[in-house]
Amino acid sequence: MGRLFWKFFVAILLAQVAATGGVGAFFWLRSQAVERSHAASTVDTGMRASATLDAAAVAFKYGDIAGLREFLQTGMGANLYVLDGAGTELRGRPVAAALRGQAQRLLGTAEGHAVVRNFSNENGRGAVWTAFVIHGVGHGGFGDAARAFPAAPPLFGGPPALARPTEPGAMRGDAHGPRIPYIGIVIGILASFVVAAVLALYISRPIRALRSAFAAAASGDLAPRFADGKPGKGDELIELGPEFDRMSGKLRALMDNQQRLLHDVSHELRSPLARLHAAIGLAHQNPDKLRSSLERIERESMRMDKLVGELLTLSRLDTAINLPPLEDVAIGELLHQIATDADFEAELCGCRVQLLGHTDSDDASMQVRGAPELLWRGIENIVRNAIKYSPPGAVVEIAVQAPAATTPTAARRVLIDVRDRGPGVPEAHLSSIFQAFFRSDPSANNIDGHGLGLAIAQRVIAAHGGTLAARNRIGGGLCVSIMLPCSSATR
Repeated sequence: MGRLFWKFFVAILLAQVAATGGVGAFFWLRSQAVERSHAASTVDTGMRASATLDAAAVAFKYGDIAGLREFLQTGMGANLYVLDGAGTELRGRPVAAALRGQAQRLLGTAEGHAVVRNFSNENGRGAVWTAFVIHGVGHGGFGDAARAFPAAPPLFGGPPALARPTEPGAMRGDAHGPRIPYIGIVIGILASFVVAAVLALYISRPIRALRSAFAAAASGDLAPRFADGKPGKGDELIELGPEFDRMSGKLRALMDNQQRLLHDVSHELRSPLARLHAAIGLAHQNPDKLRSSLERIERESMRMDKLVGELLTLSRLDTAINLPPLEDVAIGELLHQIATDADFEAELCGCRVQLLGHTDSDDASMQVRGAPELLWRGIENIVRNAIKYSPPGAVVEIAVQAPAATTPTAARRVLIDVRDRGPGVPEAHLSSIFQAFFRSDPSANNIDGHGLGLAIAQRVIAAHGGTLAARNRIGGGLCVSIMLPCSSATR
């Protein structure tokens, strides 16, 4: 067991022992107060005592000793004591010698006869019982406070008299003094020991497991360790394991992506760097071709600058760092501007770009919550990619579909399809074209690029809560579908 277990164990055990000791001390002090009150009590000589004896006499007359016993069980007879000739109390309660002597003295006086009486059978041949009422217990001091406590069962096998705190000597097991519930306290301490051990083990075990998992993660091992755990099926401690696995899985995926990105970047930079070196070497060897070499160097530098810019954009989207603030964007107006710029660029390739569908910029259902510059760049990358792969004379279509008026507010989406008539993508590669540096068949298509445009677009759309998917068109070409939530659905 580690130090954490013992810390939990000792803390819980001390709390349990303190609680058990406190309960035991409370009942012991309570019994002591009752006994002290009883020791200081005297025979009651008031009207209340006389009335109690009258009622007891009636109970004795009609019920004999059994009736008198029942009367002593009532609230009125709680402080009534009945002694036989040997001085034994009818209910077995101890009576101090001074109290018995006082009762005998009062019995011999005319004044005391009303508060100390002898009960016997009518024929006079039965035992004589001396009855009197005491005050001190239940008539002030601790007695009134004790009467306020409800009757309680015996504590861990303690004396049954605890159920009647108003009875003098209730905590006495015999005539030698109070009986403290030692057995109950010992059992309570043992139970506290067991409970503390179980709780400490239960709390410390998952924490120790997490400690070993963190140590393994620090050494580079991010393999799942709590695969058997089911989130939501246990308490917070049990759910720590699956949450750690989820965190380590994301870290593992992030590290894999970084390694793959580093490899791809190194590969992409190697070609322009090689051409730069070749152009520089050619300029040194043949000064007559210095102008063409400088033009080559300029092109490769611009190519590398564009690559670095795209990588920075991709990195910011992956880490959500320094993203611009969001605002309501009229998606129809945004698409109109993108289509106009793209159509001007497509004319150089002999293509056209056409905007179709609902593009009313004043329509509230066409409002998207997002960053205009990022949305522009993400959608423009998709449109430019379609232009790049379209043959001369083809038309790239940007089709917009607004949500139906009957669609619930929380489910409203704007659908944008970018369709071309290019060579399409093999079905096996459709799910991979949005990965960074992925190009389906660059040698066959002879298309210049780094494979980052669609990757950036996918992250832009995902950052705005949308989805991006691609499918091949019947008759040739590719259709990239963009689905973005409306502003009303994101609030």
